[in-house]
Amino acid sequence: MGRGRAKAKQTKVARDLKYRTHEVDIGALARELHGDDSSEKRDAEVPEDLDKWSDYADPRD
Repeated sequence: MGRGRAKAKQTKVARDLKYRTHEVDIGALARELHGDDSSEKRDAEVPEDLDKWSDYADPRD
């Protein structure tokens, strides 16, 4: 007992996902799936405030 409310919420969410139209940015999806050179360059840069704390970092990481 007590599952009725949870099942009703799951049903509501499932219907919402099934019937709602979602805006899809195909270009962003393609960049995410195929990789983007500019995003790799942004990730490689270390902010200055993180660099000053690197002496305190755990050496195992």
